[in-house]
Amino acid sequence: MRTHSPHRRPGWRRVGTAAAATAALVLTGLGTAVHADATTSSKVTWTATPCATPKRAGELACDSLRVTGGTTAFQKARQARGVTPKAADAATPTGYGPTDLRSAYGLTAAAASGGTGATVAIVDAYNDPNAEADLATYRSYYGLPACTTANGCFKKVSQTGSTTSLPSSDTGWSEEISLDLDMVSAIAPNAHILLVEATSPTMANLGKSVNEAVALGAKYVSNSYGGSESSSDTSYDSSYFNHPGVAITVSAGDSGYGTEYPAASKYVTSVGGTALSPASNSRGWTETVWKTSSTEGTGSGCSTYDAKPSWQTDTGCGKRMISDVSAVSDPATGVSVYDSYGITAGWYTFGGTSAAAPIIASVYALAGTPGSSDYPAQYPYLHTSALNDVTSGNNGTCSTSYFCTARTGYDGPTGLGTPQGVSAFTS
Repeated sequence: MRTHSPHRRPGWRRVGTAAAATAALVLTGLGTAVHADATTSSKVTWTATPCATPKRAGELACDSLRVTGGTTAFQKARQARGVTPKAADAATPTGYGPTDLRSAYGLTAAAASGGTGATVAIVDAYNDPNAEADLATYRSYYGLPACTTANGCFKKVSQTGSTTSLPSSDTGWSEEISLDLDMVSAIAPNAHILLVEATSPTMANLGKSVNEAVALGAKYVSNSYGGSESSSDTSYDSSYFNHPGVAITVSAGDSGYGTEYPAASKYVTSVGGTALSPASNSRGWTETVWKTSSTEGTGSGCSTYDAKPSWQTDTGCGKRMISDVSAVSDPATGVSVYDSYGITAGWYTFGGTSAAAPIIASVYALAGTPGSSDYPAQYPYLHTSALNDVTSGNNGTCSTSYFCTARTGYDGPTGLGTPQGVSAFTS
């Protein structure tokens, strides 16, 4: 069991899928929606349930929230148009779809032509027996090409690479799996998807799953989990995350200001979170730091143990700084996900940096194969002008301002910014 930081609950914690229905009114066409401003939707109240609790000491807690009652901002918007909301209605998407996300991050052209032949790996714990079927529903609804075992696009394996001897199933982690698979589909619909399921959510098993993903040929590996830092982290770095030529992304955390591992690994791209809202500007969108409350928001901060990589040049932190880049994570401006295992089959809206990590991994896939000796975390630092700089908001209080507060240029909560096309993610 890790020693917890002052910003974290004790022990390992499963990072971000805080699920919440957004203030979205889906109109005609796929992915076309009108969304309320994040500051408005964040005031909406609902009842929700955590996805799971740890099965054993030392395991990560599944920390996501799924809407189970109350009136969401989306339902209130429909009420204003004379439509009475149904209880626990999961029949219609209520969050951002592929068209929204590609528009926000300048990826429309790249998604149409890029990613073919690339393999994006998703590392999660336990088995989702409905993963392929739920993925098919998401992709069909949004008009994306089929991605199945039969056509060679989708593959699910255990941490040892077995396609038949899979871990036990878990409803909470299945929600995470659905979120991750759907985000890869939204951003890089022509890429292959490899789902690697760890036996349990320990660092050892999840780390072995990262190694297996790389051994099976994935050049892009997304990880949506984390826990408090410890003195063991540098050994984990060398055992699980030192993979030159592979873009490994890790969620920065969902509990507000504070550091987590493996986001603090010097070998990975640490991904922070934003609130993403439509705007009447040339981009059509605007972003701020994701902060729902003092205990819910993107992680950030200065690592206690991991050395600072050579390409990270901020001067206030002598060691590894979290984050590098960021993407949408605020549940109030969340993404639509289809999930059916252990819950009413249907559409749910998710947030958390668990959404941001697979988004960024998929942007790397659109950008092309990393150099064989490169650590792709450095790429955004070479192309800072090709990112959307997020300059407002904070995720808590800190003694060094940029550790927790957005500013022009680099800051902890959003890193160098969010994707503006793929240029910042190439060698």
